[in-house]
Amino acid sequence: MNSLRSKGRSKRSTSRLAAALTAIATMTALTALGTGTARAETAAPQVYVALGDSMASGPLVLPTTGPLACGRSTRNYAHLLAAQLNVQTLRDVTCSGADTSDMSNPQRLSLLGVDMGTAPPQFDALSTDTTLVTLTIGGNDAGLIGVAQDCLQLNPTAKSCQSKFIVDGVDTIAQRIDAFGPKLAAVLDVIHQRSPQARVLVTGYGEYIKRGGCWPLVPVLGKDADWLQGSVDRLNSVIAGQSAAHGAEYVDVRTPSAGHDACRPVGVKWVEGYVPTAPAAPLHPNALGEAAYARIIGAHLGG
Repeated sequence: MNSLRSKGRSKRSTSRLAAALTAIATMTALTALGTGTARAETAAPQVYVALGDSMASGPLVLPTTGPLACGRSTRNYAHLLAAQLNVQTLRDVTCSGADTSDMSNPQRLSLLGVDMGTAPPQFDALSTDTTLVTLTIGGNDAGLIGVAQDCLQLNPTAKSCQSKFIVDGVDTIAQRIDAFGPKLAAVLDVIHQRSPQARVLVTGYGEYIKRGGCWPLVPVLGKDADWLQGSVDRLNSVIAGQSAAHGAEYVDVRTPSAGHDACRPVGVKWVEGYVPTAPAAPLHPNALGEAAYARIIGAHLGG
């Protein structure tokens, strides 16, 4: 009799233990499922803010969006990168003519000498939920487009344009480029303050003209071509240095753009010369260039 009672108690104990283990396993599974669901529901959406000047905006690379005078293309590197990354929100506020002062102040816009109003400060696009920021800036602070225009020369025996910018042996363009450094540092600091969770990428500028130039295809004397590209390279060095010092990642587009300068044929060049051969502003990236920059930045992010 006692043996039968022991067997009964043993069966009931085993049954209760099995039930308890089943309950624990079920609760654990439900908890894990609930946690996974909560994580999926609370995952922050990707918010990408693109800041910068005409290299980033892509003027005359059709079609365009936003203020006409900003020349903001829907095929610029920001739009292509956003599609590549499948981000939920893109705030592209890049604008032709922008310099560092237009990050925190309204930018006065004009087109062919006609007043086109203003664009809001680019910093207004930043928010605490921003996850990615790209920035291309500095060319207008240094006035490099204007310098390149002054160096256009149809006479191969003419005097080098550098004489306009070398004063008492001092390269005034190099001075402008060096003075841009602290301005970029201040811009990067504000980006981090406004978007503390964002990954911040700063691009440089590409190869615009090969060593020695290609006069008359691009009507710049060989010596001036080397000086102009050297100025761009100096600007890239300043951008890289300030990016490293202020918590941003520098994206080198100069190295991969070699062999794609304005001297190259249609379908190879990423930037146009003084007379564009593809829809793009003179001395600016064409659609191939913007697409290439998107791939380069995307590869940097993936790496």
